[in-house]
Amino acid sequence: MDNIENRVLGAIMGLCVGDALGVPYEFHAPDEIPRKVDIDYAPPVGFVRAHASVPPGTWSDDSAQALCLLASLLHCGEFDAADFAARLLNWRDNGYMAVNEIVFDIGITTSRALNNIRSGAPPLDAGPSAESDNGNGSLMRVLPLALWHNGSDDELVRDARLQSCVTHGHLRSQLCCALYCLWARKIWQDAQPPWDQAVGTLRAIVADDGAARHELDSEILAYDDIFGSGYVVDCLMSARWAMQQQTYEYVVLAAIALGNDTDTTACVAGGIAGLRGGLSEIPARWRDGLRSREIVEDLAKELVAERS
Repeated sequence: MDNIENRVLGAIMGLCVGDALGVPYEFHAPDEIPRKVDIDYAPPVGFVRAHASVPPGTWSDDSAQALCLLASLLHCGEFDAADFAARLLNWRDNGYMAVNEIVFDIGITTSRALNNIRSGAPPLDAGPSAESDNGNGSLMRVLPLALWHNGSDDELVRDARLQSCVTHGHLRSQLCCALYCLWARKIWQDAQPPWDQAVGTLRAIVADDGAARHELDSEILAYDDIFGSGYVVDCLMSARWAMQQQTYEYVVLAAIALGNDTDTTACVAGGIAGLRGGLSEIPARWRDGLRSREIVEDLAKELVAERS
C-alpha cells in the first residue's frame, strides 16, 4: 500500500471508526465513561449505552454525512451544493449511506436546514445562521473535502465554508470547517507544525474581512475550554487536544473520555489521526468490526484512484 492510499484510507476509515466507537458513550459525563482500556464498540457489562438498539460498530449521522459529501464530490468533480443537499435528503429520508439504511441521531440544526431545503430554499441559504446554531454538524463531515480538493488554499476555504452553509450558515461554523480542512491539508503536506501553519494560512485569507477576523481570533482561537461538547468550536478544539496523543488508538480514546458528544469528537479527531498515521495505525479489531465497512472502503479507494 503506497503512502497516498494508506493516508486516504486511514482518514476516511479513521473518522468512521471514531464515530462508531463513540456512539454508545454519547450523552454521558466524563466521570461516567469507562476506563480507556474498556472502551470498545461494545461497552462493559452494566454500562447504560446511548442508542441501545444500535448494534456495536455502527456509525452515526457524522460518517453518513461525510460519505454523502465524498460521494457528491466524486460524482460531480466539484462541490455542488444542490447535489450534496439532495444526498443529505436521501440520507435522512431513505437511509442513503447509513448502516443498513437506518438513520439515527440527526442534529436539530441539520434537521431544520433539510426541512428548509425540502420546502424549496436554495441549499446555500438553507442552514440556520443564528449564533445559537453553531453546532458541530458541518464540521463532523467536512474532512473528505480536504482529501479530495486539489485547488488553492483560498479555494479550499471557500468550498469548506459553502458546504457548511447547507446546514450551518453562521460564519463561526464556516470558519471552523475551513480551519479544520487547512489543518488536514497541512498534515497531508507534512507541514510543521500543521495547526499553526493552518491558522497562519486562514488568517492571511481573511485578512481583509473584519467579521471573519473577529470570529477567528476572538471566538475560535481564543477558546480554551475543552468539554467534548456539540458546540462547533469546542468540538474542533477538543479534537486538537486529543491529537496531542501519539497514535490513532490513543487519540480516539482520549476524545471519547471527554464524554458528552463522544461520537462526533472521536469522528473529528479520528479522521485527522487516521490521516496522520495512516490506515495501518488503526487497530485491526476496529477496522474489522466496523459494520458496512465495504461502503467506506469502496468510496475511499475511488478517492485514492482520483488522487493518484
